[in-house]
Amino acid sequence: GSQYSQLIARRVREAGVFCEMYPYDIDTSRIEAFGAKGVILSGGPESVHDENSPKINQALFDLNVPILGICYGMQAMADHFGGKVQASDVHEFGAATIEITGSSTLLDGIEDEHKDNSLMHVWMSHGDKVVEVPEGFDVIASTPSCPIAVMVNEDKKYYGLQFHPEVTHTLQGDVLLSRFVHQICDCAGSWTPDNIIDMRVEQLKEQ
Repeated sequence: GSQYSQLIARRVREAGVFCEMYPYDIDTSRIEAFGAKGVILSGGPESVHDENSPKINQALFDLNVPILGICYGMQAMADHFGGKVQASDVHEFGAATIEITGSSTLLDGIEDEHKDNSLMHVWMSHGDKVVEVPEGFDVIASTPSCPIAVMVNEDKKYYGLQFHPEVTHTLQGDVLLSRFVHQICDCAGSWTPDNIIDMRVEQLKEQ
């Protein structure tokens, strides 16, 4: 995970959805037992080309649930399915504006301003970037320095973002994450911190 991983979890919980964080090398049996309605792959400082870089367990895709890859999570997903990732000429860290040029369940109607196409003000933090999307994915947003800022496979409900929706610098980030967990993953949004206490008590009783 990255410096932002805890923030992703916080944003999801603020949307009223229960979530737990796991390392990338979580056992397949635990993935299958958790019963997730959706998965978010977080960012991180690694490159997919590093020898010991985190790889995505195929079991996550075998769940047949929506998956959102953020920054490194997007790159790892692209690499997993045969896309191409390479180092950026310039490491991006800071505010950027993406232009949304395609339609998707995730981003349709979400914008900060409109000039020919929808524009979103986002926060970038990456050294690598996807330069070729895998088969089945479409590019729906870009910046001048990052031609593939968002990739989607609507059939599978797989989404990749090269920016960070969990930080406040991405102005519509909470709207985007809320749409992913509520509309795309079909989570109810009724979870509260008190719920987890009740759940843990029940789990302890069963042991």
